[in-house]
Amino acid sequence: MKKVFIAGHTGMVGKALLRKLKTKKNIEIITKSRSDLDLTNQNDVKNFFKKNKIDEVLIAAAKVGGIFANNTYPADFIYENLQIQNNIIHTAHLSDIQKLLFLGSSCIYPKFSNQPISEKSLLSGYLESTNQPYAIAKIAGLIMCDSFNKQYKRDYRVVMPTNLYGPGDNFHSCNSHVIPSLISRINKAKNNNSQKVEIWGTGKVMREFLFVDDMADACVFVMNLSKKKLREKLDLTNSHINIGTGKDISIKKLALLIKKIIGYEGKLYFDPFKPEGTPRKLLNVDILTKLGWSYKVSLEEGLKISYQWYLRNYS
Repeated sequence: MKKVFIAGHTGMVGKALLRKLKTKKNIEIITKSRSDLDLTNQNDVKNFFKKNKIDEVLIAAAKVGGIFANNTYPADFIYENLQIQNNIIHTAHLSDIQKLLFLGSSCIYPKFSNQPISEKSLLSGYLESTNQPYAIAKIAGLIMCDSFNKQYKRDYRVVMPTNLYGPGDNFHSCNSHVIPSLISRINKAKNNNSQKVEIWGTGKVMREFLFVDDMADACVFVMNLSKKKLREKLDLTNSHINIGTGKDISIKKLALLIKKIIGYEGKLYFDPFKPEGTPRKLLNVDILTKLGWSYKVSLEEGLKISYQWYLRNYS
């Protein structure tokens, strides 16, 4: 039995990885809740790895949030994410664990990257200011994995998913990402018979969204690739792979689609004086496509699943 540790199994991404790995044979999944293991505490992480003979690690643990949260808690975002990933990656190396997967984020790329954004765009320009602390932490994790691969010949792989959504998402009206935030606020407006829902920004910015179970499928796919096949497709200057759909949508069209799914009949008001982030963020997924993977769940189908999950768990 191969022992696989999922760090962050209680979050949306971790839960999706857990669902996916449970379908596989000959795998023993190891998880620890936050109350049992503080990933920001170096000694706790070291003791945990000592007690468990782990074969592979999937790092889905992170402090995440939308524009409001990133603007409000920048110190927390950079400190906690650096602590978590540094402790896990370094301790995995000290424990002689050869295979590891680190999940980053598409926000690592410069604000005005050429579209669609290829893996080579990393460190080619200035980051979006609203999520710079989080992005820098994720870049550090990527470089850390790459450095252990170069110096110690480890097989630490890195994936950069686009914006994720789905069951298990955080539906807080302020601290969540755009899709759960819109679902929560539009649904509440419908229930309260409100005539208007305010949305930050012009609605013109473009975003790409991937259903979280598709993301989990891609992660397992990447982990199971042979090192030889992975090296054939990856440029030697790149150590990470984009995960996405290769399609994007404006925030306005997204909000209108969610409004339609929920059945809200009021108006959507876009406030152009509020921040809205990078103008466009579409990932180039050519490398992953050439390796043999593509997404399965359409945006509308995924939104319907997400809304039904929200109703079951928050209403």
